[in-house]
Amino acid sequence: MKPTLLILAAGLGSRYGGVKQMDKVGPSGESIIDYSIYDAIRAGFGKVVFVINKAIEADFKEVFEPKLKGQIQTEYVIQSIDNIPSGYSVPEGRLKPWGTAHAILVAKDIINEPFAVINADDYYGVDSYKTVFEFFKNRESEIPEYSMVGFQLENTITDFGTVSRGICKTDNENYLTDVLECTNIQRVNGIIGYHDNDSNWIELDGKTTVSMNVWAFKPDIFKFIEEGFKKFLSENVKNIKAEYYIPTIITDLIQTNRAKIKVLESTDQWFGVTYQQDRPFVVESIAKLVKSKVYPEKLWT
Repeated sequence: MKPTLLILAAGLGSRYGGVKQMDKVGPSGESIIDYSIYDAIRAGFGKVVFVINKAIEADFKEVFEPKLKGQIQTEYVIQSIDNIPSGYSVPEGRLKPWGTAHAILVAKDIINEPFAVINADDYYGVDSYKTVFEFFKNRESEIPEYSMVGFQLENTITDFGTVSRGICKTDNENYLTDVLECTNIQRVNGIIGYHDNDSNWIELDGKTTVSMNVWAFKPDIFKFIEEGFKKFLSENVKNIKAEYYIPTIITDLIQTNRAKIKVLESTDQWFGVTYQQDRPFVVESIAKLVKSKVYPEKLWT
């Protein structure tokens, strides 16, 4: 059974100033998503599932349906704030989506095979998909075993603002022991770090392994995410801006010994469109990859 690629594309791009998921950055009008899907197909993936929001659904399908027809099976799911378990209600004033773990959860009824998770607006490199595909082969363990592709922090920073990254710690067998979601990482005068909740500046080593939301899961992850989401809803009923992040459930699974997460290292250069100022660098980077024959000038024919 071929694995599925689950693309988290429900964000509205408030920092970017537009629908960055469909922004044309390739020489023939391709978006970053196009390159991710192209790499996944080459690696052996058989289906792509898009998690989108209702506001962009029509435009999104109009863009991607024609180009992907005959290339790979496609499906769509909507992430909405009212997509929550029975017995729970949306707090008054809640406007934000529930976060990345919830984005995975909304796809539970249409994914029954191993799957990888990526962000729509991040370029991860060709080897990320090959590495994940290889991981799915012959994984036998006493407890569920998943994986993530880890990147070096210094390869994932934008020069135009703060970013969110999962700071990872591993054991001597490269299994994840802890992941801390940091939401305000930036480079200041050449030094990478972030301010904690007490406004203290915490410096980070550029070689630190971070999560960029490239995860490899089996379908049994859905039951864990749903259990954790119910707990999250109970604890955050009055916090209308709280989000249920993937690292939250991963950390809980590790601490309770219910799953193991293998960290698959990548030295590839990440790039993405967090801010509008990132776009020229992304366009230039794609052009270099095309020139070096990593990709054809026109992806879909």
